[in-house]
Amino acid sequence: MPRSKEAEAQLHRKLAVELFNHVWELMDKKDRTPEENDTMIHAAHASRYHWGKAGDPVNLARGEWQIARVYTVLGRAEPAHYHALRYLQICLAHCIGDFDLAYAYEALARVYAIQNKFIECAYYLKKARLAGEMIAKQEDREHFFRDLATIQLGRPDIPRD
Repeated sequence: MPRSKEAEAQLHRKLAVELFNHVWELMDKKDRTPEENDTMIHAAHASRYHWGKAGDPVNLARGEWQIARVYTVLGRAEPAHYHALRYLQICLAHCIGDFDLAYAYEALARVYAIQNKFIECAYYLKKARLAGEMIAKQEDREHFFRDLATIQLGRPDIPRD
């Protein structure tokens, strides 16, 4: 039985949200197995895929951010860099500002941090801080700066490319 376009869009949105939340559960888990790491990667990409079917540009951008964060958590700089750049590109192309723009710079700073690229990391940390000061809601601004403070250069627990 064919579904209406609205029913199909609702299904895509539901799946995108469920997968996005599942990725967060896995990222928060302290001792993930290699299989859970794989699931985390695939779920982040699947969430972004579903947002591509039923989301707005801001949903697409946040999907790219989550993929970048997953790869950064796993110490995989090359794919993290690609998706962090996509996040920034989508934000700039669609005039998405506020915390999304700040997090786009945060994502790039985090990528450069895991590569020990100090100059690039410092550049994006500065851009992130400046954009972070422009976040309208104080609660969002405080949350952002707590996240930004977790960026560390040369973390020994993350494998390098």
